[in-house]
Amino acid sequence: MFAYIARRIAYAFPILLGVNLLLFFLFFFVNTPDDMARTYLGDKRVSREQIETWKTEHGYHLPKILNLDAAMPGCFTETIFWKKSMRLFAFDFGKSDIDGSRIGTEIRRRIPYSLYVTVPVFFIGLAISIFIAMIVAFYRGTYIDTWALVVCVIMMSISIMFYIVAGQYLVGIKLRLAPVSGFDTPLANALKFLVLPVVIGVIGGIGGSVRYYRTIFLEEINKDYIRTARAKGLGEGRVLFKHALKNAMFPILTNVVVSIPFLIIGSLLFENFFGIPGLGNYTIEAITKQDFAVVRSMVFLGAVLYVVALIGVDISYTLVDPRVRLK
Repeated sequence: MFAYIARRIAYAFPILLGVNLLLFFLFFFVNTPDDMARTYLGDKRVSREQIETWKTEHGYHLPKILNLDAAMPGCFTETIFWKKSMRLFAFDFGKSDIDGSRIGTEIRRRIPYSLYVTVPVFFIGLAISIFIAMIVAFYRGTYIDTWALVVCVIMMSISIMFYIVAGQYLVGIKLRLAPVSGFDTPLANALKFLVLPVVIGVIGGIGGSVRYYRTIFLEEINKDYIRTARAKGLGEGRVLFKHALKNAMFPILTNVVVSIPFLIIGSLLFENFFGIPGLGNYTIEAITKQDFAVVRSMVFLGAVLYVVALIGVDISYTLVDPRVRLK
């Protein structure tokens, strides 16, 4: 078990290093520090001295990869690559290029606000989707199954933007059942602002999730062990809700665990449209202001969380099926 997990963790380091190198190339070769300085200072009437001063203030004046003017180990550590990229592995995200605030502090402050929205959407949506998918699979081949698929396809075809705008207009403006947008602290005061985005998030994800889980259950109920259970006289409901559900946990776990990074990072659209000050909103603000330090940090953080989630998938497989440990 330990060796299996150790191998999976070891596989993660080359992936994260590749992500780090790609980010370094995009943010410091494709978009050079001089380009960043001109973006913030303005392209017109900016002198070379102003550019160099801005680069020095933000730590972009150092050589990119190798500092030939410094002695060991400074030739490697006194570089942009070490100070701006390698430190990401220690979760030292540095400071914002716009206001100089600590990015790590801002991330820790905003994580709970993202979780307030994504966690209820995730668990409520998961429970409803699995339950509906099992009911649809139970009535497979009937008009209930047919119409459920039609509704799911229609819901999948509608953009999430439509759900957001329609929900804000109907629930927030016309019916006045919940605020259109905004946020407040503490959590007790924020609940009224979270109802609408949570409901819209659950509704917007049901179509695709029900189709996905229905396909999983239909694949399971056609296997030999299900036919054996039926031959022993077990009822269809017990076969589906007990035996099929247990053996369908592999793809369900994959979908669930891989979704964890998005819970932490938050939803860009939801936080932006509903005014929730989470990590998704933080990323949108950074892109709008062209705060490359924040964007770089959020992309790397997303990659780390995704890799950790994949490791979590592998570990969860060993809990569901111990035979995986031998592979």
